[in-house]
Amino acid sequence: MNKFQTKINQCRNHLLNQDIDLGFRRLVDCVLDTQNLDLYSHIIEIVSWYDENPADTETYLDKLNTLITKLEQIEIPDSGFDQTLITTKDLKKQYPRSAFAIGPIDIELKAGEIWGLVGENGNGKTSLLRVLAKDLQYDQGEISYESKLEKLDSYNLRTQLTYIPQRTPKWYGSLKSNLKFTASQYGLSGIENELTVLMYIIRFGLWKFRNHVWNELSSGYKMRFELARTFLRKPRLLLLDEPLANLDVLAQQVVLEDLKNMSQSLSNPLGIVLSSQQLFEVEKIADKLIFLKNGKPIYVNQNEEKEAVNEGSQTILEMDLEIEKDKLSELLAPLSLQKITYNGGVYIVHIDKAGCINEVLQILINQQVPIIYVRDISKSTRRFFIQKQHA
Repeated sequence: MNKFQTKINQCRNHLLNQDIDLGFRRLVDCVLDTQNLDLYSHIIEIVSWYDENPADTETYLDKLNTLITKLEQIEIPDSGFDQTLITTKDLKKQYPRSAFAIGPIDIELKAGEIWGLVGENGNGKTSLLRVLAKDLQYDQGEISYESKLEKLDSYNLRTQLTYIPQRTPKWYGSLKSNLKFTASQYGLSGIENELTVLMYIIRFGLWKFRNHVWNELSSGYKMRFELARTFLRKPRLLLLDEPLANLDVLAQQVVLEDLKNMSQSLSNPLGIVLSSQQLFEVEKIADKLIFLKNGKPIYVNQNEEKEAVNEGSQTILEMDLEIEKDKLSELLAPLSLQKITYNGGVYIVHIDKAGCINEVLQILINQQVPIIYVRDISKSTRRFFIQKQHA
């Protein structure tokens, strides 16, 4: 079964399990994969109908499943994945009049991958994104792009290396008219322009705001607009600076899941690098992570770490408990407890044994210790922040 058929099956399963919002977004992705204007029209008609009949969920699901049946008759080959989009070697950015420098950085980003860029403020995340986007010059090392990008002139190359800053510029007119203008700049005209713009309006949850102007949108929806405008350009590399900063927790999860799914587009698989302070959320969807500490990278390969068997390694737990430190140390001592520190109102517990969170929880439960919050950060970049604070 190829990727397209797998995606269609996922849509159907989400709808069957009443996870309608996610199933719908996945379905829109499948329709975008086809690049078929008739199917664009079909889903736009469904959205228009449901907007006027929001209580008729049963008919809405019937319409979505009818569209899925149509999609099952289409074959789209898997292509474009695992192609290296950008490679950096010993990349370094030195700041004049300062000892601070970023790098050396080594990156090999492939189509369909997401790299998370994390670290405390002032450690060079934004500067690195701008170097990759060719907004800033670097001082040492090399950057190379896939052969198609290498052949482009400077202007067209930068349209394929899209950088979205945390604070986006103000625009005028309606949201839809701005997106139609962007689409026209990239060769879409007539009915193709109209339908494609409406598809991305739908995809990023902007349907009810399509006729709104800048001042009528929240910061979160302005970011969604920027993403819609960017995807209309069909970039190969998307560089996002703190895209979650102005979103609530639920919106953060939705946007990250959307980015993950859209990086896997069959019509235009792309690579994404995003910086964020939301460590745990980014770690859920990133294939690889770079933790910048004083401008220097610490690399975390998510896929390898998730698959590795880490016998003999540590368990590091972040816990908010109603218990004295001495008593907690006494309870956990039999588990080869290494140390306990107190950080920002929570305990950081280091144990010289891998994967023992269940044993820790069982001890706490048996002793009726009130548990407010527990998280295993053994493989999280959160542990690098803590190491700095307690170094």
